[in-house]
Amino acid sequence: MNRFPNHRFLPYGLVLPSVAVIFIFLIIPFGQAIYLSFHRVSPFGALRNVGWRNYVEMFASSEYLFSFRNTMIFSVLVIGVGLTIALCIALLTTQKIRGAAFYQIAFIWTYAMSPIIAGVMWSLIFDPSIGIMARLISSATGFSINYFTDPVAAFLLVTAASVWVMLGYNICFFVAGLQNVPHELKEAAWIDGATTWQTFWVVTFPMLSPTTAFLVFVNTVYAFFQSFGMIDVVTQGGPNRATEFLIYKIYRDGFGRMQEGQAAAQSVFLFVLIAVVGAVQIYTSTRKAVYHR
Repeated sequence: MNRFPNHRFLPYGLVLPSVAVIFIFLIIPFGQAIYLSFHRVSPFGALRNVGWRNYVEMFASSEYLFSFRNTMIFSVLVIGVGLTIALCIALLTTQKIRGAAFYQIAFIWTYAMSPIIAGVMWSLIFDPSIGIMARLISSATGFSINYFTDPVAAFLLVTAASVWVMLGYNICFFVAGLQNVPHELKEAAWIDGATTWQTFWVVTFPMLSPTTAFLVFVNTVYAFFQSFGMIDVVTQGGPNRATEFLIYKIYRDGFGRMQEGQAAAQSVFLFVLIAVVGAVQIYTSTRKAVYHR
């Protein structure tokens, strides 16, 4: 029995709340950011049109190029190291070992933890005064780690913490992908004389290409956008701006230096950059993706 006869506008009414939320909280703010990116804002809120000057100064700024370079290195490490470790752990948890199901569930808690809480935890563990890991490394190697003053140590700490946060998420998707690889394909490879290593590269890894493409995009978004909380808690962009990535530079220029126009230009460019990078990643990855039918 049709409870809503001849209600042709009902589908539009059902999606209207979602469309309204997207319009109010995404489209309007993005439009305002584009508008502000072509203006200079005075301390009293007056706007002055400066055309493309904010964008020209942004690309000519050595500070911005330094942050851009560090962001690229950070994102490559988060994606490459994170996915490699996650795939290795996923392969181990899918083996016939005792407690494999428990490990598969337990690893997700790293992603369930807020980046801010994870940042506090990592900063305490590696604190040069009270951190247990800092003391262990100092006792074992004789080198003291101080991410408050050492730019390299701060960069590596933020990178390692970010990889750890995304580790559980990546493992869960890789486990799901590995469980969907048909066992008949592996058996056929073994019958043909392929070793375990050859079977992985010829059969298993190509079948994981859709999952890998998705995780590359998700980790890219995290490295560019969602790492803000981690940076703000652990290093606040320092020392010597070593961890002042693009997303944190937008915050510092917009709210610290009160340069709203330049911060808006940076945010627009970052949005376009991540959209282009994501589109290229998805296009190149899915072209070589292998789907089982």
